[in-house]
Amino acid sequence: MRVLVTGAAGFIGSHLTDRLVADGHEVIGLDDLSSGANLRPGVELWRMDVADPALRERVAARPPEVICHLAAQVSVRASVADPLGDARTNVIGTVNVLEAARAAGTRKVVFTSSCAVYGVPDALPVPAGAELRPASPYAASKVTGEVYTRAYHALHGLDFTILTLANVYGPRQTPDGEAGVISIFTDALLAGRPTRVFGDGKQTRDYVYVLDVVDAFARATGERGGGGRYNVGTGLQTTDRDLHTLVAAAAGAPDEPDFAPPRLGDLPAMAIDPSTTAADLGWTPRTGLPEGLAETVAWARERAARS
Repeated sequence: MRVLVTGAAGFIGSHLTDRLVADGHEVIGLDDLSSGANLRPGVELWRMDVADPALRERVAARPPEVICHLAAQVSVRASVADPLGDARTNVIGTVNVLEAARAAGTRKVVFTSSCAVYGVPDALPVPAGAELRPASPYAASKVTGEVYTRAYHALHGLDFTILTLANVYGPRQTPDGEAGVISIFTDALLAGRPTRVFGDGKQTRDYVYVLDVVDAFARATGERGGGGRYNVGTGLQTTDRDLHTLVAAAAGAPDEPDFAPPRLGDLPAMAIDPSTTAADLGWTPRTGLPEGLAETVAWARERAARS
């Protein structure tokens, strides 16, 4: 089938494009190349902003059966600094994609959400049906995208699956976003630079490997999971301090971070429950954190050697 991947040259999108091509699908990538240029050779690229009104015409000329919508502004801090810019990309961009899909007769949209939509949870790991409590413009824009996706289903019958991602890490990652701390630690430790842990190091996050995430997307492009929202995470918590220890071990570097004051607005803990994802999509995370970090550090070391 033909699949349009928005954000196809970015961190997750480029891995998804690789997977879909390997699975035998025709893939079109859309990206403005503002946050990466990882698209594999031979994949058709539409270089454009996801909020560009011309998208509808482009999609109508080459109608995809499925759109995997990953193009987004992904930084919580950037959304606080520029909420209008965040909304333009994450809200207007999403509506633009949905409208293009509706007009072209696309069967399904797979929408990328974030565990940030849960805010400060009552209990961990957070189930997929938990109340949404966005506490940043970024999280609010993701909730809004979910609402619009459901509205297009109600109004136009456009099928959808919402994938709510934990903190995704792996090769090709930049320091942006919540899981970017892995990239920050990795680059600094490989270069022998100092590293910092904020607060007491006891904050926790749920880290899920990018190729496992891509597997969830690949499964969601089919008939399964229609009309549902699913957590894509491990359900496990890793503290910032323990994460530093694991990255240092993978990099063969000293585990001696500096400590800095806590940052305003950081969530104290997060992990999401993927049990309904396993039941409905047949997806479970397969890559343990030490294994995934070893792959990530190996990629970063090769990249540093080439530069």
